[in-house]
Amino acid sequence: MQSTRRTLLAAALVLGVVAGPAVPPALAATSSAAVPTRSGIPALEAAIAGLPTRDATAALVRAGGSEGVWRGSSGVHDLRTNRPADPAGRFRAGSVTKVFTAAVALQLATEGTLDLDRSARSYLPELIPAAYGKVTVRQLLHHTHGIPAPDFPGDTVEERYADRFRIHDPEDMVRSATSKNREFPPGQKQHYLNIGYTIAALVIERVSGHSYEHQVARRILKPLGLRDTYLPGADPHILGPHNHGYQTMRLDDGTTGPRDVSVWGPTDGWAAGDIISTTADLERFTKALFQGHVVRGPLLREMFTLPKVADWGTGDPAAYSAGLSMKKLGGREVWGKTGSRWGYNTGVASTRDGSRTLVYSVNSTDAKGQEMNEVARNIMVAAYGNP
Repeated sequence: MQSTRRTLLAAALVLGVVAGPAVPPALAATSSAAVPTRSGIPALEAAIAGLPTRDATAALVRAGGSEGVWRGSSGVHDLRTNRPADPAGRFRAGSVTKVFTAAVALQLATEGTLDLDRSARSYLPELIPAAYGKVTVRQLLHHTHGIPAPDFPGDTVEERYADRFRIHDPEDMVRSATSKNREFPPGQKQHYLNIGYTIAALVIERVSGHSYEHQVARRILKPLGLRDTYLPGADPHILGPHNHGYQTMRLDDGTTGPRDVSVWGPTDGWAAGDIISTTADLERFTKALFQGHVVRGPLLREMFTLPKVADWGTGDPAAYSAGLSMKKLGGREVWGKTGSRWGYNTGVASTRDGSRTLVYSVNSTDAKGQEMNEVARNIMVAAYGNP
């Protein structure tokens, strides 16, 4: 399809610019610097100790901010060689991609190129049907649009694995989603889904005249020097050094166990979930974002303001802003974003004042499970405290 070919070509061009040299191999499996604060070294070390386990094969962690610095890794590069995990390895960051997408949209809004209060249909009249004509760009970013998820083939992880190299076209995903009845009137509830960010990226392309990948590279990756972060297009591989991801599933011999899922097509996520990065790059990005060096001016508040609506499923207060989410941990507000792709769980977080930042990558064997991976949860609690 024409749009897919355009996106994949743009991604290939971006890769040539931002991928940079290979990440240097790690010298040791674990390294750290003192963090004599609330969580302390013992808690973070304990959170990632003893890998691999049934739940995770590796973990990479960077804690920073004015409260102190700690870096550590645990586990293995792969289950075949059992060599130590590479702390500088790349990984799939999943929905952390949404932070980049929201930041680009807010930059365009700051420049006057994009109006958050205009309807998505006004930018994409040939794609968004009249039934969704009142959905605004802001509602796309806030997950308050009411557009349901598109249909994807396969219900089980085994079926998804067999179909892992399928190319998903963004416009086709939007057509699938908008052919259904809305979940709720726009602006009335919040339902966290990828489709809003797929549409937002198409709006970014329409108003900028360039591919989404080009905009992310020009506006964020290059200025911040994120040389090990890239958007993969349709390439199912993780380029450069990386620790293998595994998913527990039914194997060919009928048993259940971990299967290497490091190679998996990313196009079903696109602007909502396909970015590949490192903990060092995501730490740099998180600090720059919270310090106002990525989104500048009043529109940065969009990322730290929750819409005053209820969650569509639970009835709880909305937890997602434009690109970020907020949880109260250890008695204080922690803003950030988690993400998951098969074999990988990722999280970026910070207190609003930057006193404690956190980035982690956990090679989870059930990265899309109903519950948060135990290792990832222990890292968050070690860094910030209990909810």
